[in-house]
Order: sequence, then structure tokens, then C-alpha cells
Amino acid sequence: MAARTVASLLKTSLGPKGMDKMLVSPDGDVIITNDGATILEKMEIHHQTAKLLAELSASQDNEIGDGTTGVVVLAGAILEQAQKLLDKGIHPLKIADGFERACEIAVKKVNEIAEELNISKNNYEFLRKCATTALGSKVVSKCQDHFADLAVKAVLHVADIERRDVNFDLIKIIAKAGGAIEDSQFIEGIVIDKDFSHP
Repeated sequence: MAARTVASLLKTSLGPKGMDKMLVSPDGDVIITNDGATILEKMEIHHQTAKLLAELSASQDNEIGDGTTGVVVLAGAILEQAQKLLDKGIHPLKIADGFERACEIAVKKVNEIAEELNISKNNYEFLRKCATTALGSKVVSKCQDHFADLAVKAVLHVADIERRDVNFDLIKIIAKAGGAIEDSQFIEGIVIDKDFSHP
């Protein structure tokens, strides 16, 4: 599957009105999702550039935890523009230099308009807003406020505020059968899965 096709496929799953995709594995397992990282992870990609886009999505997911579809759509749009410039006979190095320059201008502008936020203000209201935004496109969007609170609690318990670092390996999500999604709770410490030893 070509890079342009991958970006086009993910574009239809972007945003709050994004459509779900049904993925069927060779052994018949069915997954329905609109999460870009999951779609790319489950697809069988052979094109080298498309594989790079899948790796881009995975690294975005590992580093930030959100925006996986957005980075692939953006990269696809950049590649599309690069193709138009190549068709005009512009050398690839010139195109790459142009994109580097554009990136520098964009980063400079972002730094100019950036505001320093006090995350502890109003009982971590800004963190909750960020978490709510990230959860808006997920399966749990119907109770995103509850999950935003859980996410903020979990992050604050393992965050090193001075270093501005969070070790996400210290946060574990454990799924249990039974109950409703609203029953999800934050547990400080460890959870031991203990079954009946004998009836």
C-alpha cells in the first residue's frame, strides 16, 4: 500500500466525525476502530515510504500518546506537495531544504505565541482539559470527564515535576471483565489478581 493511500485512508478517520474502520485479520479476527495507530499497526504494509509513516505514527503514540492520525495525514500532505514540486523538475535536496526552512519558521512562530501555563492552577484544570481533548475521539468519549480525572491522577502520581518528565511505564491499565466502563477507578499501589484456589 502506497504512502498516499495510507494517508488518505487515515484522513477519513480523523476528528470527532471520523469514520470507524473494520479490520479483518487473515485468521478472521475483527477489529473496529478509528484510532490511527491501531489501523496502521494492524495493516499489512509493503511500500517502504508507507512503512515509514506507520513508524512515524508509532513513535508519536509512544512519545505523546495522541495525534497519531494527525501526524500521518500531515506527512501525507507534505509528501503530496513534494511530488508536485518533483514533477516540476525541482531537485529533491532543494525541496528538503525548503521544508527544513518552513519547519524553522513554524517552530519560531509557535515559540512566539506560546504561553507558559501553571498546570497546578484551579486543581489542574488545564491538564484535565488536555486529557478531555485527547479522549474525545476514543471509545471512552461518552464518559471522558471521568477518564480525564483518572488520567490526571495517574500522571501526577508518577510525574517528576522538576524535570518535567513522566515515566509512563509506571502506569498500568488493567482490564477486568464485568461491570460498566464508568466503574473504572484509579488505584494507587498494586493490583493482585487472585482467583479462587478451590471451589
